[in-house]
Amino acid sequence: MKIKDITNCIEEIAPLNYAEEFDNVGLLIGDYNTNVTGVLVTLDTLETIIDEAIEKNCNLIVSFHPIIFSGLKKLNGKNYVEKVVLKAIKNDIAIYAMHTALDNSIVGVNAKICEVLGLKNTKILIPQKNTIKKLTTYAPINSAEKVRIALFNAGAGMIGNYENCSFNTQGIGTYKGNENSNPVIGEKGKLHAENETFISVIFEKHKEKSILKALFEAHIYEEVAYDIVSLENINQEIGLGMVGELESEMNEIAFLKLVQKTMNSKGIRHSKLLDKPIKKVAVLGGSGSFAIENAKNSGADIYITSDIKYHEFYKAEGKLIIADIGHYESEQFTKNLLVDILTKKFPNFAIILSEKNTNPIYYL
Repeated sequence: MKIKDITNCIEEIAPLNYAEEFDNVGLLIGDYNTNVTGVLVTLDTLETIIDEAIEKNCNLIVSFHPIIFSGLKKLNGKNYVEKVVLKAIKNDIAIYAMHTALDNSIVGVNAKICEVLGLKNTKILIPQKNTIKKLTTYAPINSAEKVRIALFNAGAGMIGNYENCSFNTQGIGTYKGNENSNPVIGEKGKLHAENETFISVIFEKHKEKSILKALFEAHIYEEVAYDIVSLENINQEIGLGMVGELESEMNEIAFLKLVQKTMNSKGIRHSKLLDKPIKKVAVLGGSGSFAIENAKNSGADIYITSDIKYHEFYKAEGKLIIADIGHYESEQFTKNLLVDILTKKFPNFAIILSEKNTNPIYYL
């Protein structure tokens, strides 16, 4: 088992190119071709986590948060980040992080919060833009079906609850090969006209490499004509936060107490209660002040997130309750999610849940 085998599994649900632009994701330390002795899954990578990895014979740490976030200009061990990096390198321990790539996954961080809180009918709160692309290509009529099937098998043609979606029309393609060409149909040096099928399919951007590979392998032409464009369409399967509904509406205080108990929160800071029942709930793990307006526009009765500043609570404006349950608390079940995913994929391999609590915040 190599590191790449583990990370490929994670990237099936959290492709790295869906991470936010400010983020630093992927293999931060190590080599993808290294053989793995064991995997330690954690929310944060601290020195105590490196020690735990050494103790449990794990040479790969899968961490939600990236220990290297901004550029490192020196490695002198003068702060906690440099100390972790040095210790990991000295002990041949690789570190991989996915952070906002998993935040943006429909089965990621926020889906786990919804599951823990028992929310139903969930959907993405802020769908990510510019994640859908369109491929257009042209194939001889007799081989068009082979090309379409190859594209579908590679993941193209998915629209919501529909698959194998494409647009096709017929026309005439022309070409003349030079002396170095080797045309499958026609002769080099002679203008050839061929009855072709125009094929158009959409796909999620992270599948582009595999879709092009499928296109080139299935197409009979020596040179394949195609173009790819990015679409403005919103992808409802990728994005930050989620909104869902309780099975039955609850009293505000009763629901806040349920959240506090379920999310192991030492205390919930919240905006003014509105004296109305809670039914629709918006959630966003980690720092979520930027999504307050999105939560209001979703029609949610309450917005559960963290790191809300004093004046930001005013933004509730009597339309919903803003509840800050704590950053660590909102993301704590992420490592359980990752362990479940990896264990199902590699049932006979050492996938270990870290026993360390990495929350840097304490309460009296």
